[in-house]
Order: sequence, then C-alpha cells, then structure tokens
Amino acid sequence: MATFEQVRQIVGDVLQLGDRTATLEPDTALLGNIPEFDSMAVVSVITALEDQLGIIVEDDDITGETFETLGNLTAFVQSKL
Repeated sequence: MATFEQVRQIVGDVLQLGDRTATLEPDTALLGNIPEFDSMAVVSVITALEDQLGIIVEDDDITGETFETLGNLTAFVQSKL
C-alpha cells in the first residue's frame, strides 16, 4: 500500500522540488500553491504514480479535489491499490 512518504517523494521528484519535498505535509495545497504544479505536472505526476505504484488512473478519476492537497492525493492513490 502506498504511503504518504511514497506519494510525497514521487511528487517531489516529478516537480524537482529538492529539499522542499521534506516540507510537504498532508495538508499542503498542491494546485495553485506550488508554482511547479501546473497542468503538465499533473500529467507527469499521474504517469509517475502509475509507473511506480502499479495503479491505473482513468481520465474520469482526475478531479480538482484529488489534487487539492497532498493528503487528498495520497488517499486517492490508496483507493486505487
């Protein structure tokens, strides 16, 4: 099962956040808060989550709420496992 740490690391790696990755918490806002997290980054994060965690994300699964916070994204990933 994916942990918060795994999802945080994937997001940090994709966005190339470096040391800032460790500052991401479950309530950290993603879209609109992290400048690197734009629509293209959403696609890259989804691809990385699929590749590294073996999940499949359908187009209908992608909502603004899913990417509202890192905790929401983690809960979404856990629901796909």
